[in-house]
Amino acid sequence: MADLDTLDDAVAAAAFRRLVRHLRHRDDAQNVDLMGLAGFCRNCLSDWVQEADGGLSKDAAREIVYGMPYAQWKAEHQGEASPEQLRRMTESVAKNA
Repeated sequence: MADLDTLDDAVAAAAFRRLVRHLRHRDDAQNVDLMGLAGFCRNCLSDWVQEADGGLSKDAAREIVYGMPYAQWKAEHQGEASPEQLRRMTESVAKNA
């Protein structure tokens, strides 16, 4: 079995950038739906970037992931979450513990 920790950093960085570009392109995929399916979303990813860097602000890390200021992305792409979306998100996030 391949060991994630031995993956070349350049390969990991390329895969990460591809993931971020994919999420930027798929602005129809709401964060609440990502959370409901996978237990993480764009905000989680930006938090991980901030933690890994150690010097980025939350806003700067989010702008890296979203490709624009977070407030702008929310205004342009984020809809109101339904009760069902929130239920799925809560159940999914509970699996993260």
